Amino acid sequence: MVTATLLGTAQDGGLPQAGCQKQCCIDLPQSAHRYPVSLGLVDQKGNGHLIDTTRHLAGQLSIWKHPPLSSIFLTHAHFGHVDGLGLLGKETMNAHGLNLHVSSSMFHLMEETPQWALMLAQGVFSEHVFMHDDRIILSDELRVEPVHVPHRAELSDMHAFVVRGPNHSLLYLPDHDDWDSTLERHQCTSIREWLNVLEVDIALIDGTFWDMDELPALRQSNVPHPPVCDTLDRLGNRTEGDPEILFIHLNHTNPLHDENSEASEKVQSMGWGVAKQGQQFTL
Repeated sequence: MVTATLLGTAQDGGLPQAGCQKQCCIDLPQSAHRYPVSLGLVDQKGNGHLIDTTRHLAGQLSIWKHPPLSSIFLTHAHFGHVDGLGLLGKETMNAHGLNLHVSSSMFHLMEETPQWALMLAQGVFSEHVFMHDDRIILSDELRVEPVHVPHRAELSDMHAFVVRGPNHSLLYLPDHDDWDSTLERHQCTSIREWLNVLEVDIALIDGTFWDMDELPALRQSNVPHPPVCDTLDRLGNRTEGDPEILFIHLNHTNPLHDENSEASEKVQSMGWGVAKQGQQFTL
């Protein structure tokens, strides 16, 4: 059996977020804490493949039941998706020859970053640089396909991943700038058309902000993500034949963290969903 397990649902800072003095983070019970997004895949042989590596790797491996780790995939270089890489080195996990799948710009950044360059030199990773639209075969029943999407590229480019198992396929899209640029990049006119082209049954998509008024205007404009409200307006209600769409990568301010909020009720009433930490999908 091939599975995908969502190991976190929050944006890079997690929930609660460091330095936040708002009600969303103050005195938050442990049961409401959420890790940054990461996706764990297990192939039919029981080998683990991790997409994005956060500083909460220990807790996320516990959620994932610690399968033998065979490979790492990185979407992009923003800190919440890569700041757990150091935990794979000799100071902690002491990995050796771990298959690392990254884009050419991400690999170049690693070569230019002293800590990561040292890990490369020590043989922690066996590097595999992918190109847009490659098909990466992990086992007879599991493959991963990188999908380039526009997102802030101060350090590296950004790739979503389509994960294909023997029966179902899943899109992991934690970050992108906006739907217009993503759809234009893939020559599609709607979210439904793009997901149909990708041939996915499940889509875990960027839900960072609920709307455009969530943060002070200047700050939010510096961290572009498509607001959930915009995504819902484009999708409308779920209809027969639509894939299952679940929102991930929620900022600490996002009301979707509260399953009893009006925002969560609206998403559910339209037939879509908010992903849960630890949620597992059989592929």
